[in-house]
Amino acid sequence: MRKLLIFALIFICSKSFAGEPVVLPSPYEVVWDSPSQNCNGTMPLGNGEIALNAWIEPSGDLRFYIARTDTWDDSGRLVKVGSVRIKVGEGSPDRTKKFRQVLTVKNGALNASYGEGDAQVDLKLWVDANRPVICVEVQTVKPSTAAAIIELWRNSSTELPDKQCSDVLNGLPEKTVVEPDTILKEIKDRIGWYHRNIKSVGPAICAKIQGVADFSRPDPLLHRTFGALISTERPERVDDRTLRSATGTTHLFEIAVHTKQPVTAEEWLAETQKILDKARKVSLKKRRAAHEQWWAEFWNRSWINITSPTGKSDDALVVSRAYALQRYVAACAGRGRYPIKFNGTLFTVPDAGHNLEDADFRQWGPGYWWQNTRLPYYSMCAAGDFEMMEPLFNMYARELMPFFKFRTQKYLGHGGAYIPECIYFWGDMFTETYGTQPFEQRTDKLQASGYHKWEWVSGLELVTLLLDRYEYTGDEKFLRDTVLPAARELVGYFDKHYKTCDDGKLYMHPSQALETWWDCVNPMPELAGLHATTARLLALPESLTTAEDRAFLKQLQAKLPALPTTKTPDGKVMLAPAQVFKQKSNSEVPELYAVFPFRQVAIGKPKLEWGTEALNRRTDKGAFGWRQDDIFMAWLGEAVQARDYVVQRARTKHAASRFPVFWGPNYDWIPDQDHGSVLLVAVQSMLMQADGRKIYLLPAWPRDWDCEFKLHAPCQTVVEGKVVGGKIANLKVTPEKRRKDVEIMEGK
Repeated sequence: MRKLLIFALIFICSKSFAGEPVVLPSPYEVVWDSPSQNCNGTMPLGNGEIALNAWIEPSGDLRFYIARTDTWDDSGRLVKVGSVRIKVGEGSPDRTKKFRQVLTVKNGALNASYGEGDAQVDLKLWVDANRPVICVEVQTVKPSTAAAIIELWRNSSTELPDKQCSDVLNGLPEKTVVEPDTILKEIKDRIGWYHRNIKSVGPAICAKIQGVADFSRPDPLLHRTFGALISTERPERVDDRTLRSATGTTHLFEIAVHTKQPVTAEEWLAETQKILDKARKVSLKKRRAAHEQWWAEFWNRSWINITSPTGKSDDALVVSRAYALQRYVAACAGRGRYPIKFNGTLFTVPDAGHNLEDADFRQWGPGYWWQNTRLPYYSMCAAGDFEMMEPLFNMYARELMPFFKFRTQKYLGHGGAYIPECIYFWGDMFTETYGTQPFEQRTDKLQASGYHKWEWVSGLELVTLLLDRYEYTGDEKFLRDTVLPAARELVGYFDKHYKTCDDGKLYMHPSQALETWWDCVNPMPELAGLHATTARLLALPESLTTAEDRAFLKQLQAKLPALPTTKTPDGKVMLAPAQVFKQKSNSEVPELYAVFPFRQVAIGKPKLEWGTEALNRRTDKGAFGWRQDDIFMAWLGEAVQARDYVVQRARTKHAASRFPVFWGPNYDWIPDQDHGSVLLVAVQSMLMQADGRKIYLLPAWPRDWDCEFKLHAPCQTVVEGKVVGGKIANLKVTPEKRRKDVEIMEGK
């Protein structure tokens, strides 16, 4: 069995405290002392847009899959760009008997060394944080050749053997056919390949069936072209798939990865050539320094480094490692054109249960489920990773909002906008979800699937995340241009869609509480979301809102029923999934959405015991996948339960994957981003919670864990310090005037 040597904390000195140097945590290093047998031994790298699964075989060959966030094929599947092998000299398992491979997440680079004496080979692999270029640096003691070899699996037109839930042709008789990649021919001193969508399968079919063909928009797939171009300093073009670097002790391969749509093949090649040429005009030393600076600034934004003062348990180290590495994985794929894919992000590899040659497979397919997609984004404000939220906001709040409004009017005959739970990146619902009966033949124009038919919470959660971003950054332009326009449509939808009862309160029926409870009246998620968002929007400065908006929000707020509750067998009050809930069809816990994400019942708020009762009496539970129990526990101040759950979560990974935070498959796929994202939110919330201007420290922190931390809070605030023996030490709040808004909850 391959041995994991260390997950070592590196410390850097900071200013002194009580005469002793204070140390700040750096991210973990992952170190392996043996090569990997297959692609399950990959380490992740990325620059936010381009990502790699990299591993070194026993032969010494470096291999990596390349992915981008915008490589949608002609069936709307998010597929890999391709794969590259780097071969140095002649490969032999003997030369990797002495072996060391290190992923240093503090600078986003993989370093490896194998062999002894004049047979030693050193490798460095990184994806430029500031350019769409992959760099492979090779150094040998003895002069040698090195080669980059293109390895593809889409080599011929192939019919997929099965269809995933969100594949566009699911439920339709048409076959999903994957078209081949194209190898570039006879390019001087370089090699490369591309995939070009010569057809578009799905958007037109979806639009026709779903009755939205009259909404004018460009085809999102046709002529989308993506691929890569490889160069080296002393090129010898062996063939169309192999580029050799002539004999020497140093070698450098640079790979430009580019996507454009729509574009011709010739235009794509010309643009990719320019990307590569422009990068190569800057010295490698300067590019590497800027790359490392980006990562240094990323890690200096925030951190949570947990230790055990007794040293008797490694639970603290395991959770601390999981927190740092999961945040790193999100950063590798979080600055691209589209949101992070919950079901594997960009790091899928071939799966033994499907096709070992196909790295494109992901369970649940290409679509976006809101309840899964949102989870990576709830930790980003506290971490200070604001720019990583942009892909989510771009797609949902900006680009698709006109279409959401159009569809709402056409389906329901009124204004506002709702966001379906299940959509493709161009906005249409999954074919399986909407059903195959054409729009014109339906009396009920909504989707056929009952799992999301009357579920409207997506829009309210989007407004919540948008408001979080504004409150943390104070960005008034973002508020005016993005938050308020989206909020008017998404919050206003409920006032237009539901009528009131004789008491003047909204009667939200038909409705449902997530996928779990069907045939509901006044479901908790939507109702808690309306209470939260109307209050937060009304709390905005009047100078930044309009009198019309405020008047509307006040009248809507007055129409909101109280949060639904029920009685326990012994007469206690607890949160309920809805005022009326009849049919249970899944295993979510919608009653606790009043706790997270909407914070209507939480620390610092009345009726905390209602949430605690609901937590303790929930019938569906677990510390894996998208289950949010750990977060609920933290926000309710249940430190012991939260500790147990985050430890269990941090210790639960995909058994076949070597990398320690490749979780899954759980409910979804590998690496499961919901699993790790819940851990990030839970750990942050155990340490610090923010509600408006109020900041709570140690609301659910275990007394047997020490830590050093730096986190962000609303009003452009940064909170940093230490936890020692269950107490806060060396607390620093920036700006200092915010110190009065901090409540330390030691021992509460």
